[in-house]
Amino acid sequence: MTGPDYEVLVPGHAKGGLIVLEEPLSLWGGFDAETGRIIDSNHSGKGIELTGSIVAMPHGRGSSSSSSVLAEALRRGTAPAGFILGEPDPILVIGALVAIRLYQASCPILVGPIPVDGAGSWEIDCEKSPAVTKIV
Repeated sequence: MTGPDYEVLVPGHAKGGLIVLEEPLSLWGGFDAETGRIIDSNHSGKGIELTGSIVAMPHGRGSSSSSSVLAEALRRGTAPAGFILGEPDPILVIGALVAIRLYQASCPILVGPIPVDGAGSWEIDCEKSPAVTKIV
């Protein structure tokens, strides 16, 4: 990718396919930590598996319990590899930080432009500039 700088909310490194969600997702009630799939019947991405992918979306959507769902998915190995958000989301940040502390599981979270060319593999590397690159 792509020249713009990203603000790092949670540092780390991730590689995966990019999934761009046009609408925000609440992990509490909208994401199944056992399967890694979107389960919100009202979400346009219902049924999409997020495991190991880099998820780009405008922002998270409520509940504060989403942080515990993200931490549990990271513990199980069913979570996204990382997030690119259009706006900061402290709830996702808390979940990612808790997972680092409790499970040594990393899920970088960045804020910046949502990539538009989603096909292929992407990398988040918070030690590089730009922090988001398309690698395939």
